[in-house]
Amino acid sequence: MKLGVLLPTFRNGAADAFAFADRAVDAGVDGLFAYDHLWPMGSPTRPSLAPFPLLAAVARRHDGVVVGPLVARVGLVGTNHLVEQYRTLERIAPSRVICALGSGDKLSAPENEAYDIPVRSADERRALMAEAARELNDQMPIWFGGGNDETNRVAREVGATINLWDASPRRVREMSTSGDVSWAGPVPPDLAATLDAVRDAGATWAVFAPDVNVEALRQWRDANNE
Repeated sequence: MKLGVLLPTFRNGAADAFAFADRAVDAGVDGLFAYDHLWPMGSPTRPSLAPFPLLAAVARRHDGVVVGPLVARVGLVGTNHLVEQYRTLERIAPSRVICALGSGDKLSAPENEAYDIPVRSADERRALMAEAARELNDQMPIWFGGGNDETNRVAREVGATINLWDASPRRVREMSTSGDVSWAGPVPPDLAATLDAVRDAGATWAVFAPDVNVEALRQWRDANNE
């Protein structure tokens, strides 16, 4: 199982993200990811760095590490623009980009509304995800933010890994019977036990929020010969 971290992006500048990326790569982390939000959920007065420029800079800074938004929300920009953002990132980091796509939900809807960006129906958002995935699935791995059964069905139709946020090991195991599953979420009280459990349940990746102790990730990997 590969290990990833989300960079601290709810900042006025990129210094903290670069410093955290340096520590994570030094600890042997496989992937660096970034949120795709216009502001932290529920905090519209706080800043949020755009994921693609930040990930491009990090990819140039650390040759070999995988990068990707977690997840890029469809509908914030046009599908063609979103696809070209991924292709540009791929040119900067060949064979090191994960195209992770999400539909958004009612918690992220205020970001659209604040900028007069239409909030499309769930079916329309799933169709946009599938459209982007089909444009890119011969160029990079595709992840779908796991959601309801219909979103998961579309993910499997386009050959996407389903990324489950803060899911139980039982849920990971259940979803892994139909294809690849990755896990992401907040830092749990017992990091090593969670890593053991989601790995044994079949997760291909475990990606943690920015407050994770990257040295603990190194220790787990060393102890498990991962």
